[in-house]
Amino acid sequence: MVEVKHIIKSFDGRVILNDISAIFETGKTNLIIGQSGSGKTVLLKTIIGLLRPDSGQILYDGRNFVGLKKRELNVLRREMGMLFQGSALFDSMTVLENVMFPLDMFSSDPYKEREKRAMFCLERVNLPDAAHLYPSEISGGMMKRAAIARAIALNPMYLFCDEPNSGLDPKTSLLIDDLIHDITKDYKMTTIINTHDMNSVMNIGETIIFIKEGVLEWRGTSDEVISSNNKALNDFVFASDLFRKVKEIEGQEQEKK
Repeated sequence: MVEVKHIIKSFDGRVILNDISAIFETGKTNLIIGQSGSGKTVLLKTIIGLLRPDSGQILYDGRNFVGLKKRELNVLRREMGMLFQGSALFDSMTVLENVMFPLDMFSSDPYKEREKRAMFCLERVNLPDAAHLYPSEISGGMMKRAAIARAIALNPMYLFCDEPNSGLDPKTSLLIDDLIHDITKDYKMTTIINTHDMNSVMNIGETIIFIKEGVLEWRGTSDEVISSNNKALNDFVFASDLFRKVKEIEGQEQEKK
C-alpha cells in the first residue's frame, strides 16, 4: 500500500498540489485522473521521488519515503517498477537486452539466471518471439509490452505507469490495460496509473482519484464514476459524446426504478 498524507508542492510560489491525501491499495489498479495541468503528473513524480514535496508524507507500507536514509532509499527503489509514457526502450539494445537491463544493474545472479528471468517476463507479456528484435522493428503496442516486462523484471512491489496507453489504438490500449490489471493481481503489486484515458478508467479503475487544479476533487471506483454528482468530474469524464450518452442512459434507468 502507498499512502500520501497532506502533500503540498509548489513551483516559484505557485501551489501545484494543495494538501493531497490518498491511499493506493495493494493488489488493485489505482488511477490518478485529471485534465492537463491539473497536477496529476506532479503527484506521480512526487510519489516516486523525482520531485520532493514541500511538506507531507509518502508512505510505502509504513515507510516514510521522504525521510529515508540513502541505504533504505536504495532498497525501496529496487522494489519499484516504472512504465514510462514513451516506453523508453534503448534503441541500441534488443528487446531481451532491454528487459535484462535492470537485472544487469541490480541483480547479482549469474547471466543465465538473469536471461531466464527476462525471458519469463517476456513470456508473461506474450512477447517471447520478439526477444532478438530491436525496438525499431516492433510495433508501439509491442514496445509497451516490452516496457512492462522490463518494469516487472525485478519483481517489484510497486508499479507506476505514466499514460501507458499514450499513442496506442483503442484495441491495443485495452490489451495493455488488461495486461497491467492481470499482472497487478497475479503479483499482488500496488499499481498507480496516471491517465486521462476514460476507457482505462471504466475498464480497470478499481480505485480512482480525480485532481482539479491541484486539489483532490473526488475519489471512488469506476462503477461510481457514472453515478457521481460531482460537476467537475462529470465535466471531465463526459466531455466525449459517448460517455455523455452513457450518463444519460444511466439517468433514464434510475428514473424508471
